Amino acid sequence: MQGGGTLDCLSREIASDWLDDMRARIEVVARNVELTPRDFAATLVGCIIGNETAKVLHVGDGAAVYRMADSEEWTVGSWPSHGEYASTTYFVTDDPAPSFQLTAIEGAVSELAVFTDGIEHLVLNFSTRTPFPPFFNQMFSGFKSDGTGKSRQLSRHLCNYLNGPSVCDRTDDDKTLLLARRNRNVAPQEHI
Repeated sequence: MQGGGTLDCLSREIASDWLDDMRARIEVVARNVELTPRDFAATLVGCIIGNETAKVLHVGDGAAVYRMADSEEWTVGSWPSHGEYASTTYFVTDDPAPSFQLTAIEGAVSELAVFTDGIEHLVLNFSTRTPFPPFFNQMFSGFKSDGTGKSRQLSRHLCNYLNGPSVCDRTDDDKTLLLARRNRNVAPQEHI
């Protein structure tokens, strides 16, 4: 992207090269501390959002959910990939190469939520493979339409909610949730 590439040019081959680079860096770190790359196993949900298109690079569980600028409907940008057996998934460090998804989204993404597997079953309907709109509507209701950057107050409320009994009584896994909203008052840029 720094070399002038566009999101349309982001192919499976390029994404695979990125994952190979990540794996090589993890291998160096693992070797330096006398561990194996598997000791650094991690899933990945990476999103690059442009003005009229977006790409989601996804390895393993967790997911990305978005809403378009002209819509009230939430859509899953990349569905969690679970392994062959219960409580298994795929990792960036898988050998010989990780299984991954690269999803293209056409149109202007207005709101985006990226989350780890600890809250998948709270926010996704696995029987219909759809997001649970009330959850995302509630999460984004705290955003100010003209704010930019990180909201410490909103982050504190979100942390308290995710660590509260209504969530912790239903999951014992990691619970990370990243929320992003496009600021409608900022002039569009070539790359976001």
